[in-house]
Amino acid sequence: MPLVSMNEFLPKAKANKFAVGQFNMNNLEFAKAITEAAMAEKSPFIFGVSEGALKYMGIEYTVAIAEAAAKQSGLPIALHLDHGSTFEVAMKCIRAGFSSVMFDGSHHSFEDNIRLTKEVVKAARAMGVSVEGELGTIGGVEDDISVDEADAALAKPEEAIRFYEETGVDCVAIAVGTAHGMYKGEVKIRYDIIEEVAKAIPVPIVLHGGSGVPDEAIRLSIAAGVGKINVNTENQVACTDAIREVLNKDAKVYDPRKYLTPAKNAMVEVVRSKIQLFGSSNQA
Repeated sequence: MPLVSMNEFLPKAKANKFAVGQFNMNNLEFAKAITEAAMAEKSPFIFGVSEGALKYMGIEYTVAIAEAAAKQSGLPIALHLDHGSTFEVAMKCIRAGFSSVMFDGSHHSFEDNIRLTKEVVKAARAMGVSVEGELGTIGGVEDDISVDEADAALAKPEEAIRFYEETGVDCVAIAVGTAHGMYKGEVKIRYDIIEEVAKAIPVPIVLHGGSGVPDEAIRLSIAAGVGKINVNTENQVACTDAIREVLNKDAKVYDPRKYLTPAKNAMVEVVRSKIQLFGSSNQA
């Protein structure tokens, strides 16, 4: 099966009150773990690729790995640029074979965010590519970008609704209290903001910073209108912990397959548990 846009499954997610997971692809082991877990659960999913990951893997390798996963699994898989910073980066990814892009204009003024997002939507729609937009400022650390949680700004419902109406994005990421990275402290998600926006627009809300958020908070977010949830840090932690355990047990291990296989298996368990929590099992 070829890569698909998020519109192959997000409308169903909104209608049936489940969420599709975006799991970031950082290398081959991540890609294989995510795909293996989704095949076991018969779930659609999204490969998220940050600009940092693109630099690390190379755009040609990234697309080739995702296309191989889609072909092998037969699942509906979207290859999605995560936090694209410019129109040019989004177009580069679309030309290379990405089936979905995020344009993150949240660091611009509200009016400029609308204007720039509209440009991406217009170009992407002509290519059958889905687009995610973002409003508000999500705290935490992602790649080399750090936002102090004190500087994180919640999205305003009326602005989020207008943002959708003027841009026509396929899903909207709004800052509602989560953070990139592993969540620290008590999670205080503004379900009222999610619900108010979700009731007013026909596309799902996206929850960024899904790692470390308690299961009940995830369930409540989905019930309020979240249809896409991003997870990366929990996979990174599981991967690194498994590698560290193997190397600490035996200093003579040097074959990467001896520690990367346990790392991949650890991530399979993380992804399967998230898919089950999100309710997307058997939705492929």
